[in-house]
Amino acid sequence: MLDRVLQEIRGRRHFVVTSHARPDGDGIGSALACGQILRQMGKEANVVMHDGVPRIYQSLPFADRVIQSETVPPNDAVIVLECDSIRRTLLHGLENCFLINIDHHATGRTFAQVNWIDSSVMATAELVYRMARLAGVPLDHDIATCLYTALMTDTGSFMFEGTNEHTFAIARELVLAGADPADCARHIYFGHSTAKLRLLGAALANLHREGSLAWIWVTQEQMERFGAREEDCEGLVNYALSIGDVQVAVFFRELPDARWRVSLRSKGKVNVAAVAEHFGGGGHKCASGCSLDGPMGVAVSRIIEQLHVQEAAENMA
Repeated sequence: MLDRVLQEIRGRRHFVVTSHARPDGDGIGSALACGQILRQMGKEANVVMHDGVPRIYQSLPFADRVIQSETVPPNDAVIVLECDSIRRTLLHGLENCFLINIDHHATGRTFAQVNWIDSSVMATAELVYRMARLAGVPLDHDIATCLYTALMTDTGSFMFEGTNEHTFAIARELVLAGADPADCARHIYFGHSTAKLRLLGAALANLHREGSLAWIWVTQEQMERFGAREEDCEGLVNYALSIGDVQVAVFFRELPDARWRVSLRSKGKVNVAAVAEHFGGGGHKCASGCSLDGPMGVAVSRIIEQLHVQEAAENMA
């Protein structure tokens, strides 16, 4: 399928690269690297994101070239990274474009004209890396930095289940190409805002436990009171997961429309992707997400109940 992807790229000139709304490190890093790889191939490429670049990723190479928009500009093709549908991008106009879908999620869907989905890898960055290699594009410092940041963040700093010798082999290649592991980590893990720490305090004050499950939440009122952005919610769920005897952690974030966005994390014994998919979401076995209606008590009950169902099913398997 990679051959088909490159065939379609070589036959076109004007590209848009995008990823899901509220982009994470893999979405941003892979898109920035992919855009530059296309330019190195002699193409014109714009990276377009509905929500722009989160603060902690704004130091990445090419981040200042990202176009924040609600509509997709004119193009010959759009490369959509780690999305299960065009709806996830929140960009208008994609339904009329030639789409190349590159994804690594087990819940990935074939919504494009060309679909390259490989759930055996830990990050979409690995697929973009392979694309550069097969296209003969040399990995320089800037591309390597974007891809290393994407790989580092989507593996949970190389802690998530599935991380293996292949993951580290690619990380090694990216470091040899110029990525600085310490510098990449410094921007991500030591670049938080004051609002995020206040939000973390509020979330941990709401910590609840039920056996090996733990969950926390923040309300829209708290988001507004602390002046927090959507990106300030990223990673909060991991603090609940860090409890020694907790196997699954859940973070609930109230949205302005009174719905709740849910982030699920697992240490490996429970497949949280199956739970997220039950509610129309998806992701990885150990890191997934979805959204559902409130009120909060109902949202929490539905998620916890489905987690118990999934846990029981896996214990019987």
